[in-house]
Amino acid sequence: MRRPINFSRWIEENRHLLEPPVGNQQVWKDSDLIVTVVGGPNQRTDFHDDPYEEYFHQFKGNAHLLIADRGRIERIDLREGDIFLLPAHMRHSPQRPEPGSLCTVIELPRPAGVLDAFEWYCAACGGLVHRGELQLEDIVKDLPVAYRRFYDAPVAGRTCPACGTVHPGSDWRAWHATLAARGAA
Repeated sequence: MRRPINFSRWIEENRHLLEPPVGNQQVWKDSDLIVTVVGGPNQRTDFHDDPYEEYFHQFKGNAHLLIADRGRIERIDLREGDIFLLPAHMRHSPQRPEPGSLCTVIELPRPAGVLDAFEWYCAACGGLVHRGELQLEDIVKDLPVAYRRFYDAPVAGRTCPACGTVHPGSDWRAWHATLAARGAA
């Protein structure tokens, strides 16, 4: 059995990891749950396909989730104090534009053979540009590797097959601007 931890003290001791470029830290490394604290600012262009539900508790500041579903991208606001249970396989992209915002995310570990996926959608038309699957072993270490595979891909690997628009990769500002121009999210 573990001893209780003082969460406020844990936040202060790990605050440097809750800011860019890392942005998140797992609370316990050897538990039956993946309990992660995620800090802002952080905006991204990927969408996560989690094989299990995810629990969000936005305990400081505000954030939102972009949801990709049937060619549309919609927004779910997470205000300070909100909790939210995201269904399994709901494509989502957490957006934390506020510096200092903090959210606890609780997920289930993935047994061997249960894969996570990360998808990138075209901001111009909503079409799927790329999907990469992986066996998630360490949420803090594995995600940057998955992102780099797409961001470092040649232009052909980032081109929308539906409309020919080139996805800007990690340039979230350009992706969000195109999304806003078409009136999505």
